[in-house]
Amino acid sequence: MAGAEAENQTSEQKFILLGFPGTWYFRISLAVLFSIMYFLTILGNMTVMVLVWAHSWLHTPMYFFLCNLSFLEIWYTTACAPNAIGVMFGNSPTIPFTSCLLQLYFIFSLGSTECLILAVMAYDRYLAICHPLQYSSLMNSTFSAQLVLGSWLCGFLAISVLASLISRLSFCGPSIINHFFCDIDSWIALSCTDTNLVELATFIIAINFLLGSFMITLVSYIYIISTILRIPSAQGRQRAFSTCSAHLTVVTIWYSSTIFLYVKPSAQNSLDLNKIVNVFNTFVTPLLNPFIYTLRNKEVKRALEKAINGM
Repeated sequence: MAGAEAENQTSEQKFILLGFPGTWYFRISLAVLFSIMYFLTILGNMTVMVLVWAHSWLHTPMYFFLCNLSFLEIWYTTACAPNAIGVMFGNSPTIPFTSCLLQLYFIFSLGSTECLILAVMAYDRYLAICHPLQYSSLMNSTFSAQLVLGSWLCGFLAISVLASLISRLSFCGPSIINHFFCDIDSWIALSCTDTNLVELATFIIAINFLLGSFMITLVSYIYIISTILRIPSAQGRQRAFSTCSAHLTVVTIWYSSTIFLYVKPSAQNSLDLNKIVNVFNTFVTPLLNPFIYTLRNKEVKRALEKAINGM
């Protein structure tokens, strides 16, 4: 009975999202900036998806993966941005326990899925550059769909375990979350029960998803760069590298910030620093991705120019 009563009290608890404390002008300016970034993120990623759908020469596994990445980025930002912008404007800083847990679940499930999709895209580029003659048979539509489906399922299933562990924590102190969304580190800092299991689970998932997918990506690019360097003509090397330069840029931005945030033995340190880096992850990276792929990919750029000229 006591355990059930504690669980009911936890589920009814509300948290206060602190956001970015400061003057009214600072918070409003930040809210407007985040709103513009969120709008451009939706617009940019939707544009990439429409361009790929509308042009038959983009109906390849590489752009199928890119569409999934854009679709994921839209929901990844949406899971965080509207609530964060509302907090910045001073509206509804409180969030119920269940809503907070759901937000955490979707943000981290989508983030884990993104790690896997980026690794899949690296593997796709490896096959295309290192095994061009077998590429069409190896990376067929069935296999590419299986890779994407597996990425989504693994990402959401793994975080469901972590969310289950977090739901059992008790919070008996101040209910102020020093963040603009419900982050794992903030929950651990607020809990008055033992969080070692949650921290261990977070670390294990981070190692498997972040470092695992990063190693797949790294090994793929070692082989890719080695193959490109053996191409005799400078034009051939440039053409080969152009097919993966956009993805390499996105990978560098994503992993540098995400590994810093989650691959560490303790989650209770530097919450303010984590909050700043999370802005980069949840707002800046999803905004940059479609522009990077548009500006650094000749085929997507050609599709965009054709769409603009046809208007």
